[in-house]
Amino acid sequence: MTTTLKDVVDVLDRLYPPRTAQSWDQVGLVTGDPEQPVERILLALDPTLAVIEEARDLHADLVVTHHPLLLRGIHSVATTTAKGASITGLVVGDIALYVAHTNADVAANGVCEALAAAAGLTDTSPLAVVEDQPLGRVGRLAAPTTLGAFATALHAALPAAASGLRVSGPPDAPVETVAVLGGAGDDQFAAVRASGADVYVTADLRHHPALEAREESRGGAPYLVDAGHWSSEAVWLQTLRDALAGALRVDIDISTVRTDPWTFTVGAENLGGMP
Repeated sequence: MTTTLKDVVDVLDRLYPPRTAQSWDQVGLVTGDPEQPVERILLALDPTLAVIEEARDLHADLVVTHHPLLLRGIHSVATTTAKGASITGLVVGDIALYVAHTNADVAANGVCEALAAAAGLTDTSPLAVVEDQPLGRVGRLAAPTTLGAFATALHAALPAAASGLRVSGPPDAPVETVAVLGGAGDDQFAAVRASGADVYVTADLRHHPALEAREESRGGAPYLVDAGHWSSEAVWLQTLRDALAGALRVDIDISTVRTDPWTFTVGAENLGGMP
């Protein structure tokens, strides 16, 4: 029996209901005919030109990404712009695109759960409730550890990125309770403090919010780990693959394109006493 795009969309909508996305978000089917057959799916974090080219090389019929291609309005799809070239590449290549963004963040088998699993957390609960949806997770480690050991283990569990992990706090600080939020999370410091977490794992921590958060903690917990936007969310792609493979009879690939925009670092210094 042929699997159609509608069949796949129905599964994705059950896993990540569009109604659970934040009000500002743009999720769901972006390109494609619901009746077109789907034999191969490519999963990626971002619908970049390189990912679309990879989909064409793989003869994929559908690309599923976390980040939207059209979050903000555009007025042209000419190939003189990257977005125009992306849309043209999808349409000309007869490749459908589906986006699961903030609805995937809050889902039971979504981004935050995948990050919590990579951090080794158990007995997780929501970090915050935003627009009636459970955002982020808080849980406990199987055994107490130190901030340095925790960060080292987390780094090994996440997809490797050029920038690695940035950590704020003494390496020997005790850690047992951890809060996580994949992607940009420096708007949830109040929730982290209220949760009693020893450390907060998120990404895109800006100077002033992070500095103010450390000032509020007077140098103690919660400590901060900036795991990088791409790494903290790309860890979910295997979970997504497993969920789709359990519901569909199609080939499913995870993109080999690392869409983290950073490629190398220069002069990074270890100022925290880690070996």
